Amino acid sequence: MTRPLPAEVECVRPGSPAARAGIAPGDRIVRVNGRAPRDYIDYRYQVAEPEVALLVEDEGGERRRLRIAKSVDEDVGLRFTEDVFDGIRTCRNRCIFCFVDQLPPGLRPALYLHDDDYRLSFLHGNFVTLTDLADADRARIVRQHLSPLYVSIHATEPEVRRKLFGRAAGDVLAEMAGLIERGIEFHAQIVLCPGINDGPHLERTVRDLAALYPGLRSVGVVPVGLTKHRRRLPPIHPVGPTLARGIVAQIHGWQEEFLRAFGSRLVFGADELYLMSGLPLPGRARYEGFPQLSNGIGCARLFLDRVRRIRPPRPRRAVRMTLVTGEMAVGLVKELAGRLEAGGSVRAQVCIAQNYLMGRSVTTAGLLAGRDIVRALRGRRLGDIVIVPDTAVREGEGFLDGMTIEELARRLGTAVVPAAWPREVSAALRHLDRARAER
Repeated sequence: MTRPLPAEVECVRPGSPAARAGIAPGDRIVRVNGRAPRDYIDYRYQVAEPEVALLVEDEGGERRRLRIAKSVDEDVGLRFTEDVFDGIRTCRNRCIFCFVDQLPPGLRPALYLHDDDYRLSFLHGNFVTLTDLADADRARIVRQHLSPLYVSIHATEPEVRRKLFGRAAGDVLAEMAGLIERGIEFHAQIVLCPGINDGPHLERTVRDLAALYPGLRSVGVVPVGLTKHRRRLPPIHPVGPTLARGIVAQIHGWQEEFLRAFGSRLVFGADELYLMSGLPLPGRARYEGFPQLSNGIGCARLFLDRVRRIRPPRPRRAVRMTLVTGEMAVGLVKELAGRLEAGGSVRAQVCIAQNYLMGRSVTTAGLLAGRDIVRALRGRRLGDIVIVPDTAVREGEGFLDGMTIEELARRLGTAVVPAAWPREVSAALRHLDRARAER
């Protein structure tokens, strides 16, 4: 680990203790109560006291000492540009399916980072491998109760793990069991690579993990993602509809068994498995609170449920709109289009954007580039507004290829709004309606 750098302030909540103390964006927090915080976790522990001593450095390098009085556990009101101040831990594995290694050149620099940092797992649900934990890391995880953690398992058999991870990847079951005994909980994922960790290997992995229940709270099974940029990487077959149907059947079998044994289904399949196989999505209750929503497990069910709850909009003047999506989610977006049109004042066309940047086998909407959306919409009558997938856009940075929403709107010649959920699309239509009325 490198020495902690000052934590740079991105924003200060108005009216907060930090704002009253005069801290401003661009300032750097050097020490909290005499200690240099390694990350946001340290910072939160150190500012939990009713009196906090800060050493603050402004953009000119001038330092000042501040004392902030507040109630116990009251938020000081700072947000930082990064959550890790001493450098993100990077992955030492050479996983044969690593998506970062399949990216084309020229994308945002942050996309090429192989992170394997348990702190980001705790803070944001990033999946990590636990293959390089030191004793000090384990002690800190337990002491600060950094739970739950999200772990990439993929296989529990040593020889299969070695093939997947590109090296000996340790005894992950023993690692997890030791931390579970000390109060830490886990969520696990298995990236399914056909012919490598499916079939009896998947059965073995799931049953090995189930033995860790209730410390292991959930297992997500997701299909491997493959791009056209697999330079010097071993060949991997994609998950197709037939295999997807078989995996879903396996998952449902485990769910019934584990529900009887544990009172929890424990194992959940990625939305992609259901969408590519054409099988119906499970009902909301079968996701048991959506423990792996950020892993693409249950988003489709929530989307459909929310489509059915929104009121069909009735703008004062007729609206023509275009909804952009990837091939995988087209059925979901067509459901939304039908709901929007039910009020009689909206005409919504659905446009599938093929992914030429990553390869046409990549069908998820969240990996669309701006240039691919331009290509898909060129020559079409787009109407009054274009809705693009919010998951494909990073605030302040734009799409994967760096194209911003503003640039996309200029190139298309119409308003462009990113949206992830039906209510956000409805809100965009209401905003358009109000703007028209005010002209």
